[in-house]
Amino acid sequence: MGSKNQNKPPFQHNTALTTTSTITPSSLKKKYIADVVSEDKGQRLGFEKMVGTANNGRLRLAFSLVNGSQDLDLSSAPASNAGSECGGIEFTREDVEALVNEKMKYKNKFNYKERCENMMEYIKRLRLCIKWFQELEGEYAFEQEKLRNALELTERRCSEMEVALNNKEEELNLIILELRKSLASLQDKLAKEESEKKAAVDSLTKEKEARTGIERSQASLSEELEKVQGELDGANQRIASINDMYKLLQEYNSSLQLYNSKLQTDLDTAHETIKRGEKERSAIVENLHTLRGQHKSLQDQLMSSIASQDEVMKQKDALLNEVACLRMELHQTLEDREHYQQQVQSLAAEVSKYKELATNSSELEEKCLSQGNQIQILHDQLAVAERKLQMSDMSIFETRNEFEGQKKLIEELQNRLEDAEFKLIEGEKLRKKLHNTILELKGNIRVFCRVRPQLPDDSSSNQAKVFSYPTSMEYLGRGIDMTQNAQKHSFTFDKVFMPDASQEEVFVEISQLVQSALDGYKVCIFAYGQTGSGKTYTMMGKPGQPDEKGLIPRSLEQIFQTKQALQPQGWRYEMQVSMLEIYNETIRDLLSTNKDASRIENGVAGKQYTIKHDANGNTQVSDLTIVDVQSSREVKYLLDRAAHSRSVGKTQMNEQSSRSHFVFTMRITGVNESTEQQVQGVLNLIDLAGSERLSKSGSTGDRLKETQAINKSLSSLADVIFALAKKEDHVPFRNSKLTYLLQPCLGGDSKTLMFVNISPEPSSAGESLCSLRFAARVNACEIGTPRRQLNMRTSESRLSYG
Repeated sequence: MGSKNQNKPPFQHNTALTTTSTITPSSLKKKYIADVVSEDKGQRLGFEKMVGTANNGRLRLAFSLVNGSQDLDLSSAPASNAGSECGGIEFTREDVEALVNEKMKYKNKFNYKERCENMMEYIKRLRLCIKWFQELEGEYAFEQEKLRNALELTERRCSEMEVALNNKEEELNLIILELRKSLASLQDKLAKEESEKKAAVDSLTKEKEARTGIERSQASLSEELEKVQGELDGANQRIASINDMYKLLQEYNSSLQLYNSKLQTDLDTAHETIKRGEKERSAIVENLHTLRGQHKSLQDQLMSSIASQDEVMKQKDALLNEVACLRMELHQTLEDREHYQQQVQSLAAEVSKYKELATNSSELEEKCLSQGNQIQILHDQLAVAERKLQMSDMSIFETRNEFEGQKKLIEELQNRLEDAEFKLIEGEKLRKKLHNTILELKGNIRVFCRVRPQLPDDSSSNQAKVFSYPTSMEYLGRGIDMTQNAQKHSFTFDKVFMPDASQEEVFVEISQLVQSALDGYKVCIFAYGQTGSGKTYTMMGKPGQPDEKGLIPRSLEQIFQTKQALQPQGWRYEMQVSMLEIYNETIRDLLSTNKDASRIENGVAGKQYTIKHDANGNTQVSDLTIVDVQSSREVKYLLDRAAHSRSVGKTQMNEQSSRSHFVFTMRITGVNESTEQQVQGVLNLIDLAGSERLSKSGSTGDRLKETQAINKSLSSLADVIFALAKKEDHVPFRNSKLTYLLQPCLGGDSKTLMFVNISPEPSSAGESLCSLRFAARVNACEIGTPRRQLNMRTSESRLSYG
């Protein structure tokens, strides 16, 4: 359908319907779509989750009902849809795909009335499908939440005690490990000191031996001196030399004594150090024993908690033992009774002989009566014990049955939750496809809003909550409310990312849009917002942290992975990359080997780059460096090289503020070797410089000129957006280099997405409100239906921006 709309006459807008106004099929189509969109504006949430029928999870539909059949059997409709506007109509995934991919067939392509009627009928059926999914969405969202709450409650009851004990045990293990490490280090230190002590003792021993040798030599010299005293007169010079040598030896001896005393003091110091180390070691050992005692006590508590679970079984065993004891006592009582009865019989036989013993027999009868009463009491106790045992068995059986029932319920809830999550994933894919189809029919610029999280150096004086997020099904994930001066401002975009959203979650939402570049579409994604709102982080991420890579590195990884996956199907792709920045209304080539080619030196401008648009809507920059790339690693190297060449500066609002607009462009040319088809796609990823107020940024000198140039180009971008929103005849694209470069993305057949980044600081509320209002205007702009560039193989190799 998109290709058939390319040759339609342009829409001529007129506020008053007169006989001279020209009404074309294209205008009728746009008017009807606008009516449909305005009617369903309150339900633009889309399908966030997959829904299905409650009986077996499958969707059934006689697709002829959607195509116009009037024989609707209302009695066959499922109960869940009985009160809906769609009656008994249901849809399968194949039916929805057929509906989305349906192509209009016309008997006469010049019969515009028939074409408009077919288009209206197609939109009615698409609305019917969307309304049906919206009605079922609420039911399954509620059911999923209910199942998730039940599962979380059951799992929480089962795992709280285990998690607490595991955490405590892990903490104790860490403490013990640290103590062991410190003990090992102390032992190593002690061994080192002992080795040093041993070396000092050996040195002292050697010194003592040397001293002994010197003393021996001194004695021998004294003996020789005594022997040669008779020859002193003839050997005065020899004696003098010997005396000098003796003096030297005495000095050496005194030095040895001093050195010996020093070694002794060092040895005493080493002894004291060893004693202190031993004391510290004993203290550490005592602490280790104490911790081990605490660990043992915690283990005892764990064992006691585990033993409490077997309390019912122990009670049962105790009751069984009590019953056995009672039975033994009863048996003993019966034996006593038989013995007493024998005594009574013997006494009764002797009554006739011994009349005087009548009183004794009456006493024995009373005693037998008391024994009978005791036997009756024991019988009653035995019955009570048996009833307790029976009740205990029943409670154990009921507890076991309840446990089995809860276990089965948990398994059932887990299965149902997995099934519901699978349906939600499938439904989300289908929702995205339908949403993209609707947006392509509308031709609007898509807008995603992202709120930067609080940073450690943000001001904490005013903690008022500036932003809130609606939780209703209609605006969940798409709405954002801002409060300023006690006044609430509400905005709705295609997607809103809260501060805790990760880079991966953001990229998942645009991955299909990036994929369109490989399919032959022109794609443009740019980040807008005030300085310090996180634009560069969104587009580039943090260097050296793979988990926080931005949209540009992730997009390149996806493109090259898809390129490899499509090779078995016969597709071969060539990639060309260029990077530039617009600094003070001057284009700079960030990949140029001549670093100062475009910079101004001594008042003379460097190389000048010009922007040109050809008849096919492509944009070319003269003398711009274009690099052929084969892998994401090569592109990463070029990105790092461009990042070092980009103009950044420090202001009062941002330590690393981008002082230029960064434009990354990848031209993709794909050829299918089997069909000789060729697609040409372009991916533009743009990080705009941040708007700022001079009163806050405190810019002076060069920073002041940069700020003025940035604000002027962003103001020109706003003028272009306002002109497009009002559908004016003249759109001022040429007012700045930025808007002229983005002309194909803003006014052509490109798929365009804008990220509006806002800061959560209350001091930036004014700038954030301006950014949100500008984003709302951008979201309302219609730039035309995207067109796929598919043709036969050509030799074109120039790089295009749009």
